Amino acid sequence: MNGYQQITDQIIKQLEQGVAVWNKPWSCKMPKNIKSQNEYRGINILLLATQGYASPFWMTYRQALSIGGHVRAGEKGTHIAFWKIGEYGKENKETGEVENHTSVLMRTYVVFNLAQCEGIEGFDSEKIVNPISECESLVAAMPNPPRREQSDRAWYRPATDSVGMPPINAFKGAPEFYSTLFHELTHSTGHVSRVGREGIETLNTFGSESYSKEELIAELGAAMLAGVCGIEKHTLDNSAAYLNAWIQRLKSDSRLIVSAASAAQKAADWIRGIRPAESADVA
Repeated sequence: MNGYQQITDQIIKQLEQGVAVWNKPWSCKMPKNIKSQNEYRGINILLLATQGYASPFWMTYRQALSIGGHVRAGEKGTHIAFWKIGEYGKENKETGEVENHTSVLMRTYVVFNLAQCEGIEGFDSEKIVNPISECESLVAAMPNPPRREQSDRAWYRPATDSVGMPPINAFKGAPEFYSTLFHELTHSTGHVSRVGREGIETLNTFGSESYSKEELIAELGAAMLAGVCGIEKHTLDNSAAYLNAWIQRLKSDSRLIVSAASAAQKAADWIRGIRPAESADVA
């Protein structure tokens, strides 16, 4: 029995026995100042959230010192902008009237993430999630891969052929990160430049039949790739829960897993660089 079929059979067995509720495997908190506890706003959210740190806490060099810690030697800070808007009165020399004017003052600051500091107690420290070499090798070897972007959500955007992913440290663990990445990469195989799946570039609204079937393919493909890399024991329960949620939208027909498996296998093979002639014996 080939590895893909083993994964499919395990999922079907779990669906028949009942599965737990799916849990989002990552958490992205809004960046905030460690002293004021105020969340950053505007462009600063993007500047800080895309740095890849799991901790939401940021501070200036002096703020780190003021709370008993310090920035580690060699760490590079991130520039943010601060705007101060004020109003003042100015006399109009022609009319003698006082007119109200608005002034905008912009200053830039350099801030450091909590993970770049030492000696600061009482705040959640950043957990370090280490990459898995087998998973990294599989992703790196994908032919004609989509463009990767960092985001606070996981998604595939057909219009730009790009995949968005939260940073690895935002995930509960490395297996969850790669399972999510495999899901989005499986979506990307539907692009016309790869395997091609009808409707991938014009999917109907969230929850529609075509959308639901594509989610089945993507998650089953992710489970297959997790099996190839040996991380399925950490992710299969959540994959089964995710699949079950979409099957419920399609009249609770667990046999849909079987029909989706064929498309998922083609997608997984593409990501692994296997072409149809090479995979004929594992159909």
